[in-house]
Amino acid sequence: MNIGLFGGSFNPIHKGHLALAQTICNEGLVDELWFLVSPQNPFKQNLTLLADEKRLQLVQLAIADDNRLKACDIEFSLPRPSYTWTTLQALHTQYPEHQFTLVIGGDNWDKFPHWYHHKDIMATTQVLVYPREGSELHPEEMPQGVSIIQAPLFPYSSTDVRKTIANGEDASEMLPLAVWQQIQSDKLYQAI
Repeated sequence: MNIGLFGGSFNPIHKGHLALAQTICNEGLVDELWFLVSPQNPFKQNLTLLADEKRLQLVQLAIADDNRLKACDIEFSLPRPSYTWTTLQALHTQYPEHQFTLVIGGDNWDKFPHWYHHKDIMATTQVLVYPREGSELHPEEMPQGVSIIQAPLFPYSSTDVRKTIANGEDASEMLPLAVWQQIQSDKLYQAI
């Protein structure tokens, strides 16, 4: 089975994340897509990061109705910060029957040469790159094994969601209903 790996802090997961995941599955680019909930991105210092288990719970709520989507917590038990190469090695060991395809944004593709073991990742893993605001993708410049996804661009990010909630505003348009209800119930992101 070909598993798409979509890593991120998902702080919180929003409709843009879901739309991208569903587009990738609908286009037949992967058989399943796993949301790799990351405990710590080596490129980000985020002081508003919810606890790992809470973010995982929100992802599980968001994807509950789509059996092609899974929440994966493998990075919770790996050394921190989380490096994609380490995660890939652990996944190949745990699931040798699967092939994995990495899903990253254009902003991360721009930084990809700085990733830990980026050449090894390229040599062993297909990469799907989706457009992000502020990054330019040129199909003719992509190396073998890297494809650009034609996916919807959403005008907001998890940062925007957190700011909206912290300002006491309604973020329901940006979030899956179950996620919005849980955030309200637990009073999450009310202060930044």
